[in-house]
Amino acid sequence: MKTGVIDIGGGMRGIYAAGVFDAFIDFGIKFDYCIGVSAGTANLVSFLAGQKGRNYRFYVRHAQDKRYMSLENMIKKGEYFDLSYIYDTLTNHVDPLDYDALINSPSELKIVATNAKTALPEYFDKEVFLERSCKALMASCALPIACRAVKINDVEYFDGGVSDPIPIRKAIEDGCDRVVVLLPRNVNLRKKPESLRYVYLRALRKYPEIIEAINQRHEKYNRAIDELIELREQGKAVIISPAVQINARINSKNPALLDRLYKQGRRDAVKALPEIRKWGL
Repeated sequence: MKTGVIDIGGGMRGIYAAGVFDAFIDFGIKFDYCIGVSAGTANLVSFLAGQKGRNYRFYVRHAQDKRYMSLENMIKKGEYFDLSYIYDTLTNHVDPLDYDALINSPSELKIVATNAKTALPEYFDKEVFLERSCKALMASCALPIACRAVKINDVEYFDGGVSDPIPIRKAIEDGCDRVVVLLPRNVNLRKKPESLRYVYLRALRKYPEIIEAINQRHEKYNRAIDELIELREQGKAVIISPAVQINARINSKNPALLDRLYKQGRRDAVKALPEIRKWGL
């Protein structure tokens, strides 16, 4: 049986899953297959490298620096989140990722990014880290409007959540018989259409397919949630999501709020352990 874990990210709300993964490290939980979207990819690489607490530092400590995210970044660089600072300066120098441990992990890894021209999902493998580069993470985290498109081999990419917000089908296609899915929002919540349509219509006019994908993103997300709940009823999925919603934004910098989300993720992971242990993990 092949068991996978899916982390859908959620900007700074991704610290919830960071707490889940740190609890998994404490209890020796490992997966055959890991797939991440946006901030979920960053959570996963630290998890696979066995670097407990590293994600917490990024969300709570490093994010306080205006170079991480700020209106000043937007004015000077045209992007709110400075992905080069996060995934080069911090990741390679200040708080280094253990590339060797990540690459040598026996788990399969997939990173979801969205092709900026076609708006279709593309999936990067763990081999992209052999060059000690986090370009694939940058591509997966490049939120439209908040970030510029990230170029890899002359192809531009945006956030993976634009095209495949909850990659359940990809995990199943890749052979997973069962999955643990981490959601930063309560599973019973449904996404609504984007409220800032007038903003992204103008800001993303060079990317018409991305605009259309954003228009449909809430529908893709909600269909995936329905599918996920069905899999849970069949005993093929464990969903870890907050029972009580903490109202953090994708760009929240409040350390106390983020710490609460992290600790909630740890508690919810512990609650889910008996069900996960039934799978032999």
